[in-house]
Amino acid sequence: MSRTSPTDMVIRQRLLALSRSLPGAKKGDPGRLHQARVATRRLREALPVVAGGPKGRKLVRDVRRLTRAFGPVRELDMVLQTLDELAAEGGVPAGAIAKLRQVIRHERRRMHEEMCRRVDRVSIDKLRKRASAAQPRDRGPERLTDARRRAARRGERLRAAIENAAAIYLPDRLHEVRLALKKLRYSLELTRELSGSRATARLKTLKEAQDLLGRMNDLEVLIARVRAVQGSGKVPDLRLSSDLDVVVRRLETECRQVHGQYIASRRKLLAICDHAAAAADGKRGAVRAA
Repeated sequence: MSRTSPTDMVIRQRLLALSRSLPGAKKGDPGRLHQARVATRRLREALPVVAGGPKGRKLVRDVRRLTRAFGPVRELDMVLQTLDELAAEGGVPAGAIAKLRQVIRHERRRMHEEMCRRVDRVSIDKLRKRASAAQPRDRGPERLTDARRRAARRGERLRAAIENAAAIYLPDRLHEVRLALKKLRYSLELTRELSGSRATARLKTLKEAQDLLGRMNDLEVLIARVRAVQGSGKVPDLRLSSDLDVVVRRLETECRQVHGQYIASRRKLLAICDHAAAAADGKRGAVRAA
């Protein structure tokens, strides 16, 4: 790869972010683990544009394995963070919080060990060399066009997910919206880098909506964990079970509140989908604002 190539820099930056965050992630640092997971998602979005063909597809599959290795531990980190927030806010039985922390921390230790085993199978240096070898030498000018077309497809999928979720609180459908939001955001980040644009407004809107739906997902995950504890035989008395019900009601209330904020953002999200489609079609105003 050319050292001055924008596509070269795209891959280098993402691999550098991943390599810098991996040591901390393996030590169990929640922040570093999150950074490593985000780096893999950004890398997966860039690779199909930068490194095409069968080699590129295999690279994407290998990086996806890393993303999936980080996922379960990251999910539990967010559950523990939510419990800390509930404890700080008050109004939730301390015994219920303590019991949930105990169960989830035990599960996190187990999942972290498994994560480290899976991560150790991957060499960042080998990924870097394979990405370089997979990059075609004669497609530089076409990559921005490819990236914009990819973003347009991501926008179409987000629109479909938003319309499918409608205005009803359906966690599974909202989860699909969240995944589509992530993919469009990382795709637009890529087009921004390749085009040299400095525009950030649309990316900020996508990030805010992603955070809303991410919060909703974290709450739903914790609700499921509470119900699992209640049904596992690990609750010694009815009082603790009743206290856990209080936690669930608190979480469900916040879910509805966050959902209302997401509903208010849908119009802006659909406008971003339109923008992505227009940029792929080569409409001048959309390309300037990309």
